[in-house]
Amino acid sequence: MPKIIGLTGGIGSGKSTIAKFFSELGVPVYVADTQAKKIMDYPSTIQEVQSIFSENVLDENQKLDRKKIASIVFNHPEKLKALNSVIHPKVAEDFSQWLNQHNHHTYVIKEVAIIFETRSEDQYDKIILVTAPEEIRIQRVIERDKISKEQVEERIKNQLSDQEKINKSDFIIMNIDLETSKNEIKKLHKVLISL
Repeated sequence: MPKIIGLTGGIGSGKSTIAKFFSELGVPVYVADTQAKKIMDYPSTIQEVQSIFSENVLDENQKLDRKKIASIVFNHPEKLKALNSVIHPKVAEDFSQWLNQHNHHTYVIKEVAIIFETRSEDQYDKIILVTAPEEIRIQRVIERDKISKEQVEERIKNQLSDQEKINKSDFIIMNIDLETSKNEIKKLHKVLISL
């Protein structure tokens, strides 16, 4: 079985860019967020999620309205817990099948935004944290999501601080300049292959 390397980082750290660099080196990358979104479109998932909420959480296409769900669970931790108890096992099952298809590799990357927040560190052989100075992260998110600085700061506040994550991570990528980051990944790739 390949080693499972967790790739995480706060909003605007550029973890998707780093994941892409690993892909370019031929390393299989599983992006948990993307897969979770696909899983949320399955009819069985839609039914299960709707049953958690008393109000209608479907959009006009009878798909889950993620924005509406996000605004509800933001103020109701128990609803978020119920939602996660539907989605997380499905993502875990999906990852397990994906892993079987890539079992001839030395290691795979699993990109997950909230490894430490969900206390799932023990599911990984090693964890890479992607980070960048807060000002750069804020700027990236403003440009990407077209939202205000205050909204980005609010999101950052809701995540664990980078300092807490650094203490729990095996490798740190300071992602400011793409060329430097790319070279870091090449070096790290050699290390991970020899684990």
